[in-house]
Amino acid sequence: MVDYKRISLDIYEWEADMSLLKAIIMGVIQGLTEFLPVSSSGHLALFKILFDVETDTGMLFDVLLHVGTLIAIFAAFYKDIFRMIKEGFAIIGDFFRNVGIFAGNLFQGKDEPYHLIVSNSYRKFVMLVIVSTIPTGIIGFVGANVVEAAAGILIVPGCCLVLTSVLLFLSDRIADGAKTPKTITYSNAFFIGICQGFATLPGLSRSGTTITACLLSKFKRSFAVRYSFIMSIPAVLGALVLELTDLSGVQVTPAEIGYYAAGVVCSAVVGYIAIKTMLVVVKKKKFTFFAVYCLAVGLISIVGYFYAA
Repeated sequence: MVDYKRISLDIYEWEADMSLLKAIIMGVIQGLTEFLPVSSSGHLALFKILFDVETDTGMLFDVLLHVGTLIAIFAAFYKDIFRMIKEGFAIIGDFFRNVGIFAGNLFQGKDEPYHLIVSNSYRKFVMLVIVSTIPTGIIGFVGANVVEAAAGILIVPGCCLVLTSVLLFLSDRIADGAKTPKTITYSNAFFIGICQGFATLPGLSRSGTTITACLLSKFKRSFAVRYSFIMSIPAVLGALVLELTDLSGVQVTPAEIGYYAAGVVCSAVVGYIAIKTMLVVVKKKKFTFFAVYCLAVGLISIVGYFYAA
């Protein structure tokens, strides 16, 4: 006698395993492609289109995968990040002290000197990241709907991957710069922030775009990598906050929570390895391999779009 209940249970477990497998695969893709200059959003978009993967929460899973890569950034640059957090609070403290000094000088006739707010390289680093975050936030907020719609059209990540290929090819041929936080200008930071904003388009590598922008601004190569990854923290946190505000009507099952958690862990572990790889790649000018890869995947995606049409 056929046990239909047993068959139904087996089918359910198979589907659950497949969902978990997809979450793990997407986590690995995110960890690799977020830091390697091949566009995480582009590969995730292609994966969803080609394998018909849908998540009930829309962009939520993508954002959660970025949380995993945030963990990787903190693990790789924790000394810089903790020092920046400390100096960030010190900047706020000195600002309010200066407000008090201003009031005292104005109303009590004092002549007390002001505290120098940007007094060391880490404070300058903090200010540069803030300046970069402003245009990124504006572009990301205004273009959020466009980006989400573009992720479902195969030709968009394809074209953006081709553009990423061009940027990577150029980056290896840019003369080495020597700028560090002390010599980087705020206009440099603003320009890089604009580039990061446009890199939200699926297929346009955020790391590849921002590192290329840093090199064009004559950053020291090793610092270009640090700046590119650390400056992504406010942008990802901002995207996470915006996404969380839209979750009031979203239903997430316990099983989906487990799948999402698996994806986050995979993206964190693989992302950390990718960061360490990128430090070597940029220093040794080995972007050409990734340029060829992006060009190939981009062209295949474009051909696939017209073939499917």
